[in-house]
Amino acid sequence: MASQPSWKYYSKLSEMSRLRAIAESLFNNRNHGNGLRYVSPAEAYEMSCRLPWVTVTDLPMDESTVRRLGLPPDARVFNDNCGKTVGRSAEARIFYNRLASDEKLALEEMLREAVYQMQEGNRLVYAEAVIGLDAHLMLKARMIAPESDISNIFHWYANFTPLASVSEYEKSAELPVQDILFVSFPGWKSEEKRWSKGCVAVDEEHMTIFNLGMRYFGERKKGTLTMAWTAGMRMGMVAAHAGIKEVDFTQVPGLEQRGKQIIAFYGLSGSGKSSHINTMDNGGTLPREAVCRIAHDDAFQIDCRNRRSYVWEPALYDKTDSRDEKHQDWKYCITTQNMLVIDYKGRIIPVGQDIRNNNGRALFSRDLLGKTTDRIGFPNVIGWLMKDSTLPPLVRLTSPALAVAMGATLMTKRSSAENVSAEDMEKLIFVPFANPFRVYPLAKDCLGYIEIFRSGCDCYIWSGGGGGMWNGSDNTLKTVPLNVSLTLQTAVLEGTLEWEDWELVEGARIPTRASIEKILPGYYDRYNPRTVPNKADFISTLKKRFQQRRNFIMDSDIREYPDLMEELVQSMKVNA
Repeated sequence: MASQPSWKYYSKLSEMSRLRAIAESLFNNRNHGNGLRYVSPAEAYEMSCRLPWVTVTDLPMDESTVRRLGLPPDARVFNDNCGKTVGRSAEARIFYNRLASDEKLALEEMLREAVYQMQEGNRLVYAEAVIGLDAHLMLKARMIAPESDISNIFHWYANFTPLASVSEYEKSAELPVQDILFVSFPGWKSEEKRWSKGCVAVDEEHMTIFNLGMRYFGERKKGTLTMAWTAGMRMGMVAAHAGIKEVDFTQVPGLEQRGKQIIAFYGLSGSGKSSHINTMDNGGTLPREAVCRIAHDDAFQIDCRNRRSYVWEPALYDKTDSRDEKHQDWKYCITTQNMLVIDYKGRIIPVGQDIRNNNGRALFSRDLLGKTTDRIGFPNVIGWLMKDSTLPPLVRLTSPALAVAMGATLMTKRSSAENVSAEDMEKLIFVPFANPFRVYPLAKDCLGYIEIFRSGCDCYIWSGGGGGMWNGSDNTLKTVPLNVSLTLQTAVLEGTLEWEDWELVEGARIPTRASIEKILPGYYDRYNPRTVPNKADFISTLKKRFQQRRNFIMDSDIREYPDLMEELVQSMKVNA
């Protein structure tokens, strides 16, 4: 088998953490009056359809998912509306292994009481899934929850893969990590103000997570992925909260020498990540003969040793703000969450476009993407998706240290996927490598990515998506349309651009006039950082942003690696 159960992983059971012991005891309390029992995907679907807050629509569920999960052939998409909170709550996360001893004791006490309450008043169910789609990297995960949370059990099954359907799991290579244990108790309440948004208690060293007082499925998806990414890191791989695809030029006249180009994009929800990945033709800019295969738009792991990348999930969990009731993607829908449900011409259907609330979501089959793959090669190109008005729409980073430094200080804005105020959504923030779910030291990510860039992967910044580039001030911007960004992606993949130094930033280059004007007439003058209006303020803002980046790195755990920190800090020079 792949990951290991507790009895096998621990040479002495006393090496197990208190949090994992609490979870294990809960999973194995099968004789109490509330009758803990295993539920299959089909049972979870049937039970979900009976929940008061779930609406079964007239929209047929994606056919491939119906077969994959063993559901009735007439299964319908159901919509799960989960109340006030429709996004993730970062403030609720608490990291057990970073706590002082007295804080650990307090958390252990709280979790023991929560588990007691969970068992006292609820009938409990559990599910078993495989995280990972390739036999070289598969983990077993178990989730336990009250029956009232059964819709999230079904979402979880659909987002990952039921263990019972993965015959190759038992034959896959044994990995030196534990099975994932996930405890979900949305009915938990606490009188303590600090837990007003719930509690996510994370023990990444022992592959255990508690999700208390929270109904939103995204907490369960990202919590599970947090454990998976961390397991991969423990085995020497690099975690990627990103999308990745392959474009094959071998049949394209004049571009045969480009071969297969693999590109990955990193950015938070709303950054344009899915727009860059989930397109087979880059908005019509790829040659007709080019063949595109998409691995995933959200999560994978990079194996530098074997030069491979592995996909964790067989489904997509997408925002639906751009999909109206007639959108073709509904054909691939599995479930929806926090959406308007309406009687539309005599049929009950879910409707996107965030009409009811922000951050409406749907699980879609990966078939929506066309040709897909569970394992893909080592990336040729990595793109950081930034929302920084001082950066042009495309910047090439020729220094591995600068590439890592910019990834470690990826600047963006929060999206409606996060449970934050409207004011906080407007603030620029740093989210290293676009992964707010990292639970290990940032330095480990930096060491991993510097190895990637030194191994032949090129790095670029795509900036301006959802915002724009400086046009006189940080609030007066030149828009960067999506088709411009997609055209730039195709040019990078085809290798048709030539580059010149951007004198203000060492190790950074921008497209030459002659090469970019052939592709996007007017681009060079419109987005030239040398000719921006109010240039003095522009340079001042650029210097402040880079100083913010330096300060962020110097204040992080990277300082425990002084040589690495010095290299990253020195790479971020503004020559002005």
